[in-house]
Amino acid sequence: MVNMSRRQFFKVTGTTLASSSLTLLGAAPTPAMAEVRQYKLARMTETRNTCPYCSVACGVLLYGLGDGAKNAEANIMHIEGDPDHPVNRGTLCPKGAALTDFINSPNRLKYPEYRAPGSDKWERISWDDALTRIARHLKDDRDANFIERNDEGQLVNRWLTTGMLAASASSNEVAYVTHKVFRSLGALAFDNQARV
Repeated sequence: MVNMSRRQFFKVTGTTLASSSLTLLGAAPTPAMAEVRQYKLARMTETRNTCPYCSVACGVLLYGLGDGAKNAEANIMHIEGDPDHPVNRGTLCPKGAALTDFINSPNRLKYPEYRAPGSDKWERISWDDALTRIARHLKDDRDANFIERNDEGQLVNRWLTTGMLAASASSNEVAYVTHKVFRSLGALAFDNQARV
């Protein structure tokens, strides 16, 4: 410990304060490089979506690089809660906050695949082929199992052999349309993932 008088203490602290103030005011011995950092999401494309995990259906904002240019590969770089969404108002649970890992996972299935009966491997097919196969199976099952009248002769128009489990991340409007379309086919087995 250094013994110093009160006068020496004020000289040292006064000199230190004056030199630091001059440095802050621009009297630094070397030129200071000042730069305003660019906002990290300024050049990204913002897309609104719904979290796919549970039945809460939180709104998310996806920020991606790639503006559709020929050599630019689109890539989701940042995800956050949508502050304008009425369900979560900008908050996300840990699973929703980790959606970047889900989206960018190398194991994520991105295309429809088909495994033929008796085969041990999956084959990639187009979306048109996948939707055509689904529609064909639904049509064949409905034609084979549709019940127009019950045992008493009353008109019932039922299709009991196929059911549908709707996605809970859908909006009310999408859920309403899905319900109407599936019920119009005569199907009775309809439920929503939100009840699971």
